[in-house]
Amino acid sequence: MRTIWAVVGDFYHEAEPARKSIEQVLEPFLANGQTELLYKEVSDLAAGQLGQKPDLVILFAENRLEPQSDPEASWMTEDIGRQFETYVSGGGAWLAWHSGLASYPEDGAYVKMLRGYFLSHPKEHSDVTYILAGGTVLGELEGTFRFKDEHYFVACSEQETEVFLRSSSRDGEAIAGWLHPYGEGRVACVTPAHLAEGLLNEGFIRLMRRVVVWSLQLEPVDV
Repeated sequence: MRTIWAVVGDFYHEAEPARKSIEQVLEPFLANGQTELLYKEVSDLAAGQLGQKPDLVILFAENRLEPQSDPEASWMTEDIGRQFETYVSGGGAWLAWHSGLASYPEDGAYVKMLRGYFLSHPKEHSDVTYILAGGTVLGELEGTFRFKDEHYFVACSEQETEVFLRSSSRDGEAIAGWLHPYGEGRVACVTPAHLAEGLLNEGFIRLMRRVVVWSLQLEPVDV
């Protein structure tokens, strides 16, 4: 059985909608005994608990702790970022999801491992279309899904990773999902979603299942 740690929720993102999304994504893997799911906090990661070596960490939380009252307060030090890099390069798997890409030091070990990071999003939510790329390691997933979302724009070292998802809205176009091996481990990054409408969207759930299968090298399920 593979152990998945999920760290969800921050100042701008309630934990419960993300939990519902993760549990729906993982439902077939939990039901057939391939995985177990444990919820953790950023403080657990900062305290060095990765020494327990879960098989996959899903991070849906930004670096800032109090972005309005104390914008400089953050939880990830460079030493913590190096611990994450060591965990993945040694065989762990990491899924940086939405705010798990946000406000981390651009020149730090964590972002270098991800090969991308959040730049900005428009003030207003908009209808975002997500376009799946065919012929990637995730299998044939051509098509689109669409919902109202916080449209993330990112920097991504596209030449050093494999892009499997792109996004488009009235505000422009962006890379929305990428993945790559890292040492003995694996890294995946996904930018949607912010609202419950997107977090529980059927197309998004199916895509995330494929990402989990790739991350953990699981036997595929009918997704």
